[in-house]
Amino acid sequence: MESLRNHIEQIIPLNDEEFDHIKSFFSLKRVRKNQYLIHEGDDVKHEYLVLQGIYKVFYIDSEGKEHILQFAQENWWLSDYIGFFKQKPASMFVQCMEEGEVLCLTLHGREKLASELHKMEHFFRIKLTNGYVALQQRITLLLSSTPQERYEEFSKWYPNLIQRIPKKYITEYLGVSRETLSRLYSTHK
Repeated sequence: MESLRNHIEQIIPLNDEEFDHIKSFFSLKRVRKNQYLIHEGDDVKHEYLVLQGIYKVFYIDSEGKEHILQFAQENWWLSDYIGFFKQKPASMFVQCMEEGEVLCLTLHGREKLASELHKMEHFFRIKLTNGYVALQQRITLLLSSTPQERYEEFSKWYPNLIQRIPKKYITEYLGVSRETLSRLYSTHK
């Protein structure tokens, strides 16, 4: 739980009593490689903080094609947020790509924690704002850039993910072919 405290204290200071209260809302889950945290159609019971591993959030279109919305690594939050916040069945999948661990937080726990401890409301607002900004940057990049620019930005923003994620998933995330990615990868070295 020390990693949770360090993660929160990057934004807000905590005393021991506050942290003891906060950690009571979280549960630890160990995750196997290729295990799903969320499957399309599931009730979305948790938001997850990644302690270890790489995860992908994706959906499958009507033609069976996978579309990756997000990768998440250590100290990132993930869920099917429409399902989580709206309490609707999941439209996304969340899958672990490596052995991992996550901390699980329910919506009720999140709301209660934010109402009982104003600092945590501030923490969640900052995290949500940063996530929204990252999503807007990703959409803008997908709509208005070349494959090379998308690859360069991905490499700049997430340098360690290039080594940890199979190329086939990077191609899906960037919206490029395997051939294009191989060419970009070899010229970028």
